[in-house]
Amino acid sequence: MPTQETDGTRQLLGIGLVLASTVAFSLSGVLTKAIESDTWTIACWRGLLGAVCIVTYVLWRNRTDPSPAGIRLGWRGWLLASVGSLASLAFIAAFKMTYVANVAIIYATVPFAAALLEWVMLRQKVRRPTMIAAMISVVGVLVIVGAGAGSINLLGDFVAVLMMLGNALYMVLIRVFSQTPVVLAGAASAFQLFVIGWFLTDPLAVSLQDGVLLTVFGLSFAIAVILWTEGTRCITAAESGLLGAAEVPLAILMAWMFLAEVPPMASFAGGLLVLCAVLWHAVGDYRRANPVRR
Repeated sequence: MPTQETDGTRQLLGIGLVLASTVAFSLSGVLTKAIESDTWTIACWRGLLGAVCIVTYVLWRNRTDPSPAGIRLGWRGWLLASVGSLASLAFIAAFKMTYVANVAIIYATVPFAAALLEWVMLRQKVRRPTMIAAMISVVGVLVIVGAGAGSINLLGDFVAVLMMLGNALYMVLIRVFSQTPVVLAGAASAFQLFVIGWFLTDPLAVSLQDGVLLTVFGLSFAIAVILWTEGTRCITAAESGLLGAAEVPLAILMAWMFLAEVPPMASFAGGLLVLCAVLWHAVGDYRRANPVRR
């Protein structure tokens, strides 16, 4: 039976891994902006490196399991992978067309969009706090997108909204296809982008600088996925969600530090609404999962 000290060590390890994955994920915007190559080239490189690393991780995870069932996708897994591919492509494209802050803030609303999709598609009841947080987030996103009207960033903001909806659908399908190996589906998604990108662009026709940045991007994506997967095994979903909220300010901070990118005030205003909603909801989940004992 695990001791309290063992449980505490496991929790600290989980917190550290999830925080590390959050830092790795928050680099996406900076790296995408810094790479001069087009969206498909970035998706192709990230797909190849991500797929190789994640498949290696899955095989290592299943090394003691003689049955190949844990590495089979089936049609559900490929459907999940395809949705993930479209969402990832929109994710990269949005960073190319609008502020890093806008994409990061809109991405933070994915859990609320997923809850609403579950209600529409599966008639699953949405908790009142989730509904309130979702409505506040919608207002924040409308502030951001509305401010982009008439500017070159408007299309990017719309693509970011499509990315958010795609990721929300991905989350819902994960719950519907509960027997599907999710991490392997993520690898298949990355491989899809590599194969399609190979035919649509010339991924080898890149500068040395872009080659280095593309390699870093692909590896950081794979490392972030693996760290998040391992970290969430050690802590509760509520704790993982609370820690994941740090990605928004981290992404904005890194964009300011490395790209000198300062979004307009509307992005800060909308972002504040979304971040407050996310934190309020995450803290509520954490308190429900960890009630104070008197």
